[in-house]
Amino acid sequence: MKYRLAIVILNYNTRHLLDTYLPSVVKFSKGCRIVFADNGSDDDSVEYVRSNFPQIEVLSFEKNYGFTGGYNKALQSIDAECYCLLNSDVEVSEGWTERPLELLEQNADIAACQPKLLSYCNKTMFEYAGAAGGYIDYLGYPFCAGRIFDTLEQDNGQYEQEREIFWASGAALFIKSELYHRFGGLDENFFAHMEEIDLCWRLKNAGYKIVYTPKSTVYHLGGGTLNKTSARKTYLNFRNNLLLLYKNLPKDKVKSVIRKRKVLDFVAAMAFLLGGKPKEAIAVRQAHQDFKKTIHIYKEQTNNPDIYPDCVLHQSIVKLAKIGRVRHFSQIYNQIFKTK
Repeated sequence: MKYRLAIVILNYNTRHLLDTYLPSVVKFSKGCRIVFADNGSDDDSVEYVRSNFPQIEVLSFEKNYGFTGGYNKALQSIDAECYCLLNSDVEVSEGWTERPLELLEQNADIAACQPKLLSYCNKTMFEYAGAAGGYIDYLGYPFCAGRIFDTLEQDNGQYEQEREIFWASGAALFIKSELYHRFGGLDENFFAHMEEIDLCWRLKNAGYKIVYTPKSTVYHLGGGTLNKTSARKTYLNFRNNLLLLYKNLPKDKVKSVIRKRKVLDFVAAMAFLLGGKPKEAIAVRQAHQDFKKTIHIYKEQTNNPDIYPDCVLHQSIVKLAKIGRVRHFSQIYNQIFKTK
């Protein structure tokens, strides 16, 4: 039997989260295949799921393949029309799969979508990792409707319209399985962080759309697998952001954008250092060094369209937020969609 939707939860040592978040997934995902893919955990996650949730299928890997490799390995063996890549620290709500599936099944040009992501800790606030859909500026800085850098908005019904976005959050990513595999899935060189932005950008470069729907809501804890302020996360974010740009930008934009990012990232490293965070400053330097060592892998893949895809802010979100005091997505909405 081929399911319409397979919900795949990738796990690594999050046993402490499972009794809080898995019950809602089981309760509100009737008719879906639910797969728990364990990425070489050394806690008792696998035993707990097998004992308490017999309706959930368990895949157990011998080591940690990272977010990217873990999902790619799991999805190789899962047959379904669509996938939902769901974090282990997400609580879902009644009917959460219905509208995303409708959008994917009824629109040939829609490749992926995300629900509204609210904070599990404060369910009136948008959540950092996705909020009401992801966007990006021309220098590669990601932000969201409902979240610009560390400023989160309250959900007052301001994002109740379905719209095209640039990237869908990996915390609850609905995607057509055929396109996931055709486009090579998540880039395993990323390991974790920004891999969903890369996949969405590749899909957009090929002419597909990514959309946000407020008719589905989930609640995300965030930071369940890697501390928000860790040097490791700083390294992955800076390195992967550079790889993201190199892989997906129009050819004539790559050198100039990377050059500007080197300057801005140097400023960021100095800010970390002056702020008493030397490990983060070193992580930024290491990210640039490893980026240079890695880009040869992609030299044959940089045949991208000559224009940016839709939903790009053609100004610096850093400048707008830090100098222009932009705090809410509504302040820049018209600049992103002015060509629509």
